[in-house]
Amino acid sequence: MIRTKGMVHFTIPVSDLARAKSFYCDLLGFDFIRESPRMVFCRSDDDYFVLTVSKTPIKPNEDGAVSIHHAFYVEPEEFDRAVAYLKDRGASIAKEETRGPEAAFGGRHCYFHDPDGNVLELLDPACGIAASKAGFYAENLPD
Repeated sequence: MIRTKGMVHFTIPVSDLARAKSFYCDLLGFDFIRESPRMVFCRSDDDYFVLTVSKTPIKPNEDGAVSIHHAFYVEPEEFDRAVAYLKDRGASIAKEETRGPEAAFGGRHCYFHDPDGNVLELLDPACGIAASKAGFYAENLPD
Protein backbone atom coordinates (compact mmCIF):
# COMPACT_ATOMS: atom_id res chain seq x y z
CA MET A 1 0.00 0.00 0.00
CA ILE A 2 1.19 3.52 -0.77
CA ARG A 3 0.99 5.96 2.14
CA THR A 4 0.76 9.50 0.84
CA LYS A 5 1.50 12.49 3.04
CA GLY A 6 -1.11 14.83 1.63
CA MET A 7 -2.44 16.39 -1.53
CA VAL A 8 -0.23 18.59 -3.70
CA HIS A 9 -2.95 19.99 -5.95
CA PHE A 10 -6.02 19.10 -7.95
CA THR A 11 -6.95 20.27 -11.43
CA ILE A 12 -10.13 22.00 -12.58
CA PRO A 13 -10.85 21.85 -16.34
CA VAL A 14 -11.80 25.18 -17.94
CA SER A 15 -12.49 26.36 -21.47
CA ASP A 16 -11.41 30.00 -21.13
CA LEU A 17 -8.36 30.54 -18.94
CA ALA A 18 -8.71 34.34 -18.58
CA ARG A 19 -12.39 34.02 -17.59
CA ALA A 20 -11.58 31.24 -15.10
CA LYS A 21 -8.68 33.20 -13.60
CA SER A 22 -10.97 36.19 -13.07
CA PHE A 23 -13.69 34.03 -11.49
CA TYR A 24 -11.41 32.11 -9.13
CA CYS A 25 -8.94 34.88 -8.22
CA ASP A 26 -10.96 38.09 -8.50
CA LEU A 27 -14.45 36.91 -7.53
CA LEU A 28 -13.66 34.03 -5.17
CA GLY A 29 -10.42 35.52 -3.82
CA PHE A 30 -8.03 32.60 -4.30
CA ASP A 31 -4.35 33.54 -4.42
CA PHE A 32 -2.86 33.71 -7.90
CA ILE A 33 0.52 31.95 -7.94
CA ARG A 34 1.58 31.88 -11.58
CA GLU A 35 0.37 30.97 -15.04
CA SER A 36 1.43 29.42 -18.31
CA PRO A 37 -0.40 29.48 -21.65
CA ARG A 38 -2.56 26.49 -20.57
CA MET A 39 -2.64 26.70 -16.75
CA VAL A 40 -3.25 29.08 -13.86
CA PHE A 41 -1.91 27.98 -10.47
CA CYS A 42 -3.98 29.07 -7.46
CA ARG A 43 -3.81 28.70 -3.69
CA SER A 44 -6.18 28.69 -0.75
CA ASP A 45 -4.12 28.91 2.45
CA ASP A 46 -1.83 25.83 2.23
CA ASP A 47 -3.78 24.08 -0.54
CA TYR A 48 -3.23 24.41 -4.28
CA PHE A 49 -5.26 23.83 -7.42
CA VAL A 50 -4.62 24.35 -11.11
CA LEU A 51 -7.04 25.74 -13.67
CA THR A 52 -6.20 23.92 -16.91
CA VAL A 53 -7.53 24.50 -20.40
CA SER A 54 -9.48 21.47 -21.57
CA LYS A 55 -10.58 21.08 -25.16
CA THR A 56 -12.77 18.18 -24.06
CA PRO A 57 -15.72 19.38 -21.96
CA ILE A 58 -16.15 17.42 -18.77
CA LYS A 59 -19.63 17.14 -17.30
CA PRO A 60 -19.46 14.69 -14.40
CA ASN A 61 -22.87 15.52 -12.87
CA GLU A 62 -26.33 15.08 -14.32
CA ASP A 63 -28.30 18.33 -14.58
CA GLY A 64 -28.96 19.71 -11.13
CA ALA A 65 -26.68 17.22 -9.33
CA VAL A 66 -23.79 18.37 -7.15
CA SER A 67 -22.17 15.10 -6.05
CA ILE A 68 -18.95 15.66 -7.97
CA HIS A 69 -17.52 18.96 -6.78
CA HIS A 70 -14.57 20.77 -5.20
CA ALA A 71 -15.16 21.96 -1.63
CA PHE A 72 -13.55 24.86 0.19
CA TYR A 73 -14.27 25.82 3.76
CA VAL A 74 -14.75 29.23 5.29
CA GLU A 75 -14.98 30.39 8.87
CA PRO A 76 -18.52 30.25 10.30
CA GLU A 77 -18.77 34.05 10.50
CA GLU A 78 -17.79 34.33 6.80
CA PHE A 79 -20.31 31.84 5.41
CA ASP A 80 -23.46 34.04 5.19
CA ARG A 81 -21.48 36.97 3.78
CA ALA A 82 -19.79 34.72 1.20
CA VAL A 83 -23.08 33.20 0.01
CA ALA A 84 -24.70 36.66 -0.25
CA TYR A 85 -21.62 37.90 -2.14
CA LEU A 86 -21.94 35.04 -4.65
CA LYS A 87 -25.66 35.70 -5.14
CA ASP A 88 -25.12 39.47 -5.53
CA ARG A 89 -22.62 38.79 -8.30
CA GLY A 90 -24.91 36.44 -10.18
CA ALA A 91 -23.27 33.13 -9.33
CA SER A 92 -25.34 30.10 -10.23
CA ILE A 93 -26.32 28.63 -6.85
CA ALA A 94 -27.18 24.94 -7.23
CA LYS A 95 -28.04 23.93 -3.66
CA GLU A 96 -27.89 25.09 -0.05
CA GLU A 97 -28.21 22.69 2.87
CA THR A 98 -27.20 22.02 6.46
CA ARG A 99 -25.95 18.61 7.59
CA GLY A 100 -25.58 17.44 11.17
CA PRO A 101 -22.46 16.15 12.91
CA GLU A 102 -23.24 12.59 11.80
CA ALA A 103 -22.27 13.56 8.24
CA ALA A 104 -18.68 13.15 7.08
CA PHE A 105 -18.52 16.94 6.79
CA GLY A 106 -21.28 18.43 8.90
CA GLY A 107 -22.23 22.08 8.66
CA ARG A 108 -23.72 24.57 6.24
CA HIS A 109 -23.09 23.94 2.55
CA CYS A 110 -23.53 26.12 -0.53
CA TYR A 111 -22.96 24.52 -3.94
CA PHE A 112 -22.51 26.77 -6.98
CA HIS A 113 -21.13 26.66 -10.52
CA ASP A 114 -18.09 28.23 -12.08
CA PRO A 115 -18.43 29.66 -15.63
CA ASP A 116 -17.68 26.21 -17.11
CA GLY A 117 -20.31 24.44 -15.01
CA ASN A 118 -17.89 22.86 -12.54
CA VAL A 119 -19.58 22.50 -9.15
CA LEU A 120 -17.88 24.20 -6.22
CA GLU A 121 -18.87 24.13 -2.56
CA LEU A 122 -18.43 26.53 0.31
CA LEU A 123 -18.62 24.83 3.69
CA ASP A 124 -19.06 26.23 7.18
CA PRO A 125 -17.97 23.16 9.16
CA ALA A 126 -20.24 23.26 12.20
CA CYS A 127 -18.13 20.79 14.17
CA GLY A 128 -14.81 22.13 12.86
CA ILE A 129 -13.08 20.86 9.75
CA ALA A 130 -10.34 19.04 11.67
CA ALA A 131 -12.83 17.28 13.93
CA SER A 132 -15.00 16.42 10.96
CA LYS A 133 -12.10 14.98 8.94
CA ALA A 134 -10.49 13.23 11.87
CA GLY A 135 -13.72 11.78 13.23
CA PHE A 136 -14.96 10.37 9.94
CA TYR A 137 -11.66 9.16 8.53
CA ALA A 138 -10.25 7.78 11.77
CA GLU A 139 -13.30 5.53 12.07
CA ASN A 140 -13.14 4.43 8.44
CA LEU A 141 -9.44 3.86 7.76
CA PRO A 142 -8.37 0.40 6.67
CA ASP A 143 -6.17 -1.47 9.11
